[in-house]
Amino acid sequence: MSDDHTHVQEFFTARAADWDRRFPDDGPAYAAAVAELALREGGRVLDAGCGTGRALPALRAAVGRSGVVLGADLTPAMLREAARAGRDRDGALLLTDVAALPLRSSSLDAVFAAGLIAHLPQPGENLRELRRVVRPGGVLALFHPVGRAALAARQGRRLTPDDLRAEPNLRALLTGAGWRMTSYVDEDTRFLALAVRDA
Repeated sequence: MSDDHTHVQEFFTARAADWDRRFPDDGPAYAAAVAELALREGGRVLDAGCGTGRALPALRAAVGRSGVVLGADLTPAMLREAARAGRDRDGALLLTDVAALPLRSSSLDAVFAAGLIAHLPQPGENLRELRRVVRPGGVLALFHPVGRAALAARQGRRLTPDDLRAEPNLRALLTGAGWRMTSYVDEDTRFLALAVRDA
């Protein structure tokens, strides 16, 4: 395991047990972001870096019982909390690295990724892996329940021009990974960038 992976696991393992209690009011923001994916009954979707699985109920509701919902995370403690909360009933939980997904190419309709991009060791390469598993025309949602400025304030840092989620930086990153950004919202109450996989 790389140092990057070890750092991510240590960071989230230390916070897993309290994660949902720290952010109890995020449910509606997750549901609204999932709605933007415009998933259909029977669809196939991955929550990449699912953490405690807060998006899984909304994803399951969107694709129905005939759909496939997967939650992938690198940190066992986060997946244990997802199961403890009963979210494993809404989607299959996979202990895996989103940089090397155990999924067939073009097998999904969409990927939902909440708070993931800042924790990717090689964002361009990792976004290409997410593209690999999505069919042409499929959608990627990069989401956070607060916007960039609010998150920076929460973390005690300032926004800088090289911020990965700044629109020009993110657009270039997505384009280089084979995605076409179709919308970008950065407000105090949410961050959501949607992208489509071109053929």
